[in-house]
Amino acid sequence: MENSADLPWRIGVYTVERKLGAGGMGTVYLARSPGGRAVAVKVARPELAADPHFRERFRAEVEAARRVGGFHTAPVVDADPDAEAPWMATAYIPGPTLAELIERQGPMDKDQLRALGAALAEALQAVHACGLVHRDLKPGNIIMADDGPRVLDFGIARAVESTRLTATGAAFGTPGYLAPEQAQGDEVGGAADVFALGAVLVAAAGGRAFGTGTPMGLMYRSVHEPADLSALPGELRALVAACLSKDPTGRPTPEALLGSLMPNPNPSPSPDPVPDPNTFALATPARPRVAPPVPVVPPADPGRVDEPLRPAPAGPSRSPRVITLLIVTAAATSALVGGLFALTRQGDDNRGGGPSVTASESRRANSRASAPPSTPAASRVSTAPKDRVTVVVTAKSGRSWISAKDHNGLVLFDGLLDDGESKNFTDKNQISLVLGDASAVQLVVNGKEVPNDFQPGQVRRLTYGRGDY
Repeated sequence: MENSADLPWRIGVYTVERKLGAGGMGTVYLARSPGGRAVAVKVARPELAADPHFRERFRAEVEAARRVGGFHTAPVVDADPDAEAPWMATAYIPGPTLAELIERQGPMDKDQLRALGAALAEALQAVHACGLVHRDLKPGNIIMADDGPRVLDFGIARAVESTRLTATGAAFGTPGYLAPEQAQGDEVGGAADVFALGAVLVAAAGGRAFGTGTPMGLMYRSVHEPADLSALPGELRALVAACLSKDPTGRPTPEALLGSLMPNPNPSPSPDPVPDPNTFALATPARPRVAPPVPVVPPADPGRVDEPLRPAPAGPSRSPRVITLLIVTAAATSALVGGLFALTRQGDDNRGGGPSVTASESRRANSRASAPPSTPAASRVSTAPKDRVTVVVTAKSGRSWISAKDHNGLVLFDGLLDDGESKNFTDKNQISLVLGDASAVQLVVNGKEVPNDFQPGQVRRLTYGRGDY
């Protein structure tokens, strides 16, 4: 039953007062408990509610989110995964979002940025300790309360992500804050949240780590280009550059970030030397778990235009600076393995993901990828062996970012296709794709064209195997 303002009268035992926001997950309402306490109730969208897999994951994630403590989160107080429309209630935290605060008051200064970074690191420390990964940390998910920043939207991110990846292959998260592993569809862990934290600090300083523009452009730059750190104070650039490392094993842990951002309780009587923005040593926590620091890549020109995008360097054409970065990064992380990597949008503010592949594996796979024949796509597919899966991707509307992997997760191609350009991928079991703008490409799978009903700007992760089409 709904009231005169087209709002539900009640959600569970909570009386609805007004709508707070809406997004890809659902709608959020301000409501009151029977005792008069304010809560924020998030109700899932109908298409999610109809998916039993979502309900199963939602139930598990809510139970995990209940264990998240600390001073910098909004605690989960109630939930009903079995309701006609599943919902979750958290304590209502009054205050503007970080996005709203920046818009209203302008960029933060050095001390404010350090305090914000420490508060977010403490929140992530509590969340990761419970086995959770936020996956969508951004200014719109951070409430600037009177007693400090609070991070919202735990307990539902992984449920939505799992459902979308399984049901539709849609990407998950917010381009511009997504770690490279998320954008490329790899497994995601806590290091992805640290990447997002770095991008949040750039935004709080008044910048954009990966510029502005289409989701495809933002995601492509987060994977292939250095972040623009020019808005940050010089002494914070090396720290944030480490957070924004392309390699998740090169990023500091939340514990290490706390040690680096907290004020020194025993300052040295002698003056400290002026920090070099091109070097950075993480403070050592009680039990260090962080890889050695990653050198800073000089920021991109803050005045760059969003289009056209630069194609990813490959093979011998890499510049000396990029080669040096890859060599140093590989040396710094040679004792570590893997990567940790999922894209939804939090509903409170509508403004503001197989095993990972190492950089050397990606370069070897890219060097083995052959150039596409000049024959038409359909004729190329028709000659493919019947015991394999063959996918032809053709850019049909401007430049398109495409990433393709074989059944072992090795990268076959990761870059831009010009309008009319095609790539042909063949594997004995399956081909996995990330389409930066799914509506701008044509797909032919095993000789049959795949109908394209994607909306412009949608990012899609798709997997095709033998027997498909």
